[in-house]
Amino acid sequence: MKKRNVTINEVARAAGVSISTVSRIINGTAFVAEDKRLAVETALKDLGFQPNYLARTLISGKSMSIGVIAEDIVSPYYADVIRGIEHQLLETDYQPILNSGHWSATHEKRAIESLIYRKVDALILLGSTLPDEELLEISGRIPLFVFGRKVTGMEERCLVLNQFQGGYLATRHLIELGHREIVHITGANMQVDAQERLRGYQSALEDAGIPFNPKLVLQGDYLERTAYLAVMQLMESLASFTAIFASNDQMAAGARLALYRKGLRVPEDVSLVGFDDLPGTAFMSPPLTTVHQPTYEIGKSLADHVLRVLQEENPQMPHFELSLVVRESTSRLHYGLRR
Repeated sequence: MKKRNVTINEVARAAGVSISTVSRIINGTAFVAEDKRLAVETALKDLGFQPNYLARTLISGKSMSIGVIAEDIVSPYYADVIRGIEHQLLETDYQPILNSGHWSATHEKRAIESLIYRKVDALILLGSTLPDEELLEISGRIPLFVFGRKVTGMEERCLVLNQFQGGYLATRHLIELGHREIVHITGANMQVDAQERLRGYQSALEDAGIPFNPKLVLQGDYLERTAYLAVMQLMESLASFTAIFASNDQMAAGARLALYRKGLRVPEDVSLVGFDDLPGTAFMSPPLTTVHQPTYEIGKSLADHVLRVLQEENPQMPHFELSLVVRESTSRLHYGLRR
């Protein structure tokens, strides 16, 4: 049988209070005496009342939802940030509504407009391809928070990590192990993170007095297949290298497969470093040395920051440092094994 909807009038009669009292308790819009609150909560539970969230939104002006747009919600990197956001919202009345920008300004703008139309109370962008001017315009319509990018004019609402430092740490680790011919697989050219990691790679080489060789920089796009094909092509060119620094863990996995297909061992023949420290990298064969980004903790802190702003507090955006996690995919260079 189809379950009928319980009305607010029935709840009021069962609790012995007015309809307006029930409405105030459901919407949390005013103080109500404790005995009346308990009576209404008991009636709500006994009758199985389900609030009409659309009506509640119209009355309170709040949807109790937060829009989250990632470049790609199935990406392991963004998925871990989203997991942190969801966890932080579990004990609140807020629900996340997820959407994907698909690395496209057109798709991202459509997703933003869709969530604004649904009256979300705030928006979190995990990466963004829109120009600063458009993001500033959107921030004037809805509380907007951006992860992974600094937007001029709304710096206090942006959480940015030091990707240059991460690229520098990864490359310096390989240099300290004796490597001088170090391949770098970049992320997509349009991504600021990729640009900063490349800059960190170049700076570490320069500080060590190692000439920069553009032939050892391979274009990637943060996906496994691209890195696999780039490393296969590099090996077929007979280029000499002893280590690879991939701009993310997914591309490190692609590079690892290419080396395996060519009969090269990690780390005995080629040392390999990734970036992100995704869940699962510690269980690769061999476990991957990588730059740790605290993605889950970032998601939790972002959600907490948004909630505080919605409560009209004035919190400071949290700060996170990157660190190198050394595992078994890197080793000291043995010159007899150079390619």
